[in-house]
Amino acid sequence: MKLLVRNLARTMQEHEIRALFSAHGTVSGCTLVLDQETGHSKGFAFVEMPEKDEAEAAITHLNLARVDKSKIRVKQAQQ
Repeated sequence: MKLLVRNLARTMQEHEIRALFSAHGTVSGCTLVLDQETGHSKGFAFVEMPEKDEAEAAITHLNLARVDKSKIRVKQAQQ
């Protein structure tokens, strides 16, 4: 299941996001979206979790959670 993670702190890095979601199951991919001109984070990412139940658990536990002073939002990404 592909998840959209929004409102990330601009200082957060891909490995930190992967670690955050790995606590809830297997993460097969993580893509932090970067500004093409500056190379800085745009504040959102996509996380791939192959097991639906693990992805749903991650949504339940991490949506509206406070991470690095930001209240993140997690939902299933639209295909």
